[in-house]
Amino acid sequence: MDSWANLGRDLHLELAGPGGRRAALIRALRDAIRDGRLVSGTRLPPYRSLAADLGLARNTVADAYAELVAEGWLVARQGSGTQVASRAEPVRSPRVPKAAASAAPIAHNLRQGQPDPASFPRPAWLAAARRAVTAAPNDAFGPGDPRGRFELRRVLAEYLARARGVRTTPERIVVCSGVAHALRLLFGGRVLRGPLAVESYGLAFHRSVLDTAAVRTVPLSLDEHGADTEELTGEQRVALLTPAHQFPTGGPLDPQRRVTAVDWARAGGGLILEDDYDGEFRYDREPVGALQGLDPERVVYLGSVSKSLSPALRLGWMVLPEHLVAAVLTAKGEREAWSSVLDQLTLADFIDSGHYDRHIRRMRQRYRARRDRLVATLAPHIVPTGIAAGLHAVLRLPPGTERSVVKAATWQSIALDGLAAFRHPAATMPAQDGLVVGYATPPDQGYGPALEALCRILPDC
Repeated sequence: MDSWANLGRDLHLELAGPGGRRAALIRALRDAIRDGRLVSGTRLPPYRSLAADLGLARNTVADAYAELVAEGWLVARQGSGTQVASRAEPVRSPRVPKAAASAAPIAHNLRQGQPDPASFPRPAWLAAARRAVTAAPNDAFGPGDPRGRFELRRVLAEYLARARGVRTTPERIVVCSGVAHALRLLFGGRVLRGPLAVESYGLAFHRSVLDTAAVRTVPLSLDEHGADTEELTGEQRVALLTPAHQFPTGGPLDPQRRVTAVDWARAGGGLILEDDYDGEFRYDREPVGALQGLDPERVVYLGSVSKSLSPALRLGWMVLPEHLVAAVLTAKGEREAWSSVLDQLTLADFIDSGHYDRHIRRMRQRYRARRDRLVATLAPHIVPTGIAAGLHAVLRLPPGTERSVVKAATWQSIALDGLAAFRHPAATMPAQDGLVVGYATPPDQGYGPALEALCRILPDC
């Protein structure tokens, strides 16, 4: 028999049965709630204390609490600890199929990779569209050029050189609808072939695009210095990297590792694909220039406006080595089927007029304030990582707790992802438990409640 002195009364728990100590504790707590020994509103002891009382590991108790929060038996509130829920019944019957259980509406969107939709510069974009359409030559209303409009390629060449250190000319830029489209053209169009080296943590959607093209991917280990480019070998023909801000763990690629990657490409005739997905947003350090600047003939630079403006625009670009331009255009075909010519002309005017730079500066300040508020809310218990740049932070969790915390987020109607969702299935480096939290998307009035909801599901918050 175990007793909880700090609850003011003894409570008999039978920590027995199949499944180990964690499963036994979950069953014992459910039984205590079900039969009324723990009534609604009863505050449970901190999991450190309970772990000491029961002779369990702290993470075992933390994981059990998180599981019961996810199931609806308990609630975790900032400043109030963990309590028995007012509805001490599972929110969903365990007999309901898993797909149906995920149908709860999203109250707080903390997914990564999504800019603030309310901040889209509508008046400035509309003005740019009017100017662009008025000035557009007649051929702009024809079928389109697979390279993309020259007006946009010219402006992009100037902007990328100034802002990101990219070395190019308009003739080496091909407009596309985004990085995923670029990967489809490069690999689905047989411009490039695998095997392809990728980072052990990355965007699963990109891996699915490569899988569809039957490209074998080989994961590179990651640490605080970014991808371990020393692992690149002659077996791989191409490497896909996020040098400015590793996705999703954060941090720039170490300078020596950048050099190692370029040396690998030069020595073996390889190629590096540089995904500069959020290169404009830097907060606490100097901007990291594009890797492409080290060797424009060995690096394909990939970018888009999906983070800086909106994914709805479907506008991106490839800055190509000269020897790949013709092959990419062949893969793309005679007619431009993805990117609207009118949107291309509008973006060209938007950049050329200075509105894009002003928008970036404004959003950089806005997102930095969002990030700082997230850090302050979680302090001192949790220190987010990967926050010197970008639109998301990584919250490290105790080993073995990620799955339960993500499940708890689902039941609390919070949309976010665990690190496991981004891990390459063939990665050999140790798995890391954590959450990838986007701080750009919630509206201003909803950001505070979103952070409060986040704290309710986090151990130690």
